[in-house]
Amino acid sequence: MAEDSARSVEITRLGLGSYEAVNPRGGRIRFGAKGDDFTPVELLLAAIAGCTAADVDYITVKRSEPSGFRVRMSGTKIRDTEGNRLEDLHMTFEVTFPDGEAGDAARAALPSAVERSHDRLCTVSRTVAHGTPVTVEVR
Repeated sequence: MAEDSARSVEITRLGLGSYEAVNPRGGRIRFGAKGDDFTPVELLLAAIAGCTAADVDYITVKRSEPSGFRVRMSGTKIRDTEGNRLEDLHMTFEVTFPDGEAGDAARAALPSAVERSHDRLCTVSRTVAHGTPVTVEVR
């Protein structure tokens, strides 16, 4: 059976500037324009970093469980004649593995895993880099 390739979320307004996204499996995340929740821009940064982090984790853990795993994702929000957007997107991996043969193998695989995710595997960053158009409909 072919894998279902459709992906979706539904957004519900909770109050002015406050929303909840729900996926088809029932997962929920609150976000908003203000307050303590994530902003939509922060969710975009988290999605890019999270997608690559998951790819890298699945590749390297075959060799060794990491002793430390942190990914930082940043960008600069600009506003110009083309509208609002992010520039200077930058992702930094700080991953450590235990000493020993398995850890050495995981450390050796890390750069290639990051590159494979960035260049081919991560749907989120590949979609952003590709510049996929977004269609909007009002019902």
